[in-house]
Amino acid sequence: MTEATHAEPTGAGLRILLVEDEPANRALIRAILGRARDPALRDHVLHEAATSADATAILTTDPLDVVLLDVRLPDGSGLDLAAQIRGSSGPAPRIVIISASVLPAERSRAIESGADAFLGKPFSAAELVELLVGLGPDRGVES
Repeated sequence: MTEATHAEPTGAGLRILLVEDEPANRALIRAILGRARDPALRDHVLHEAATSADATAILTTDPLDVVLLDVRLPDGSGLDLAAQIRGSSGPAPRIVIISASVLPAERSRAIESGADAFLGKPFSAAELVELLVGLGPDRGVES
């Protein structure tokens, strides 16, 4: 059984896809985002996928701003999925590779695959929130 969730938009917050096969890691990121106080995350929409196949299905049907992408997935490499996202036509979401492998060579491979950023595990809630806010698109909101 695959695990993919679609969320209905509720506001102007970031539209995020979390691709992570470990339920505990998805729950942690879901909790961090749910508690974030930054306006860009307050009304976020979170989609979740446990496999590359589930992520691809969501990517083809839902507009997204950011993809949080684990490297090791049960049906493939997150780096391959990042390259696939970058190679697709149309506007591509920002990609953040999340990995426990934090060696410089791994970081370089992540960026070479098309990722905009790399976040090493373990990470703090503040690191994740700061990174997402920094990657978020300007939605044309005038101040």
